[in-house]
Amino acid sequence: MNDTHTVDVPITALTTSQRKRRQVMEAAARLFMAQGYGATSMDAIAREAGVSKATLYAYFQGKDALFAAIVGEACERHAEGRPCCLTDHEDDLAGALVALGEGYLSFLCREEVMAIQRVVLAEGSRFPELGRAFYESGPRRMIQWVAGWFAALQRQGRLRPGDPAVAAEQFLALQRGSTLMRRMLGVPPAPDAAEIRAVVAAAVETFLRAWGTGREQ
Repeated sequence: MNDTHTVDVPITALTTSQRKRRQVMEAAARLFMAQGYGATSMDAIAREAGVSKATLYAYFQGKDALFAAIVGEACERHAEGRPCCLTDHEDDLAGALVALGEGYLSFLCREEVMAIQRVVLAEGSRFPELGRAFYESGPRRMIQWVAGWFAALQRQGRLRPGDPAVAAEQFLALQRGSTLMRRMLGVPPAPDAAEIRAVVAAAVETFLRAWGTGREQ
């Protein structure tokens, strides 16, 4: 593994404690992506971050908590744009779904997000806490958020009745497929905006055939 992308978050206006926590997270991200989860020790993270072990453990109880924080922060940054998808397409459900899907698939295809997923896939079977931290901090959060939105749409009669969590999982799964698999495997070319737009448009059409009520507008 040689991808050393880190989570790029501005550090302006942060307190000393917040800056030190950011320092630790960025150091851990570099090591996780460069040498893997299993080969990265808390000692190495402390050295890379330039902090004591006591300081490191004051912020994170272990590697799984640190990895979860890295994943969770990346997802939170992505989540900041979700309300805009709904607001900008308040009366156009298909448009809102397309906007949400394009943002989601573009996020998954980002190099730093790919690097995180590769670490999990490569080492998750040997370190169950890694897979658990990733799932709880990333995919599970997204499913819950989308399910909450879908439940509201069902109450409005804009999606047919059913388990909103199932609908959310199906909607998100439709965005992935061969495009994401090709990106994960590094098979060129990398998906561009036009490909992502086409994949999402087809996914939304399929989803609305299954869950739509004819009141999408």
